[in-house]
Amino acid sequence: MAVVIVAAVMLFDDYGLWRRASMEAENRRLLDVQAQAERRMVENELRIRNVGNPDSVEKAARERYNFRREGERLYIIKK
Repeated sequence: MAVVIVAAVMLFDDYGLWRRASMEAENRRLLDVQAQAERRMVENELRIRNVGNPDSVEKAARERYNFRREGERLYIIKK
């Protein structure tokens, strides 16, 4: 009987194995979110550096605002 009680406490206590497993899963999820945010920061820093570059301005205008040059055809492909 005592073994069952000790096992239940070890599994379901505030610091038990069940709680630890859920905290580990949450930690992994948060690390993924952090990695995604860091990638976005690097991409944004590159955009900021290239703001004065005419080629990057043209690329942004074409991708975001569907601009085109005179005589070009524009094909929009939606995902």
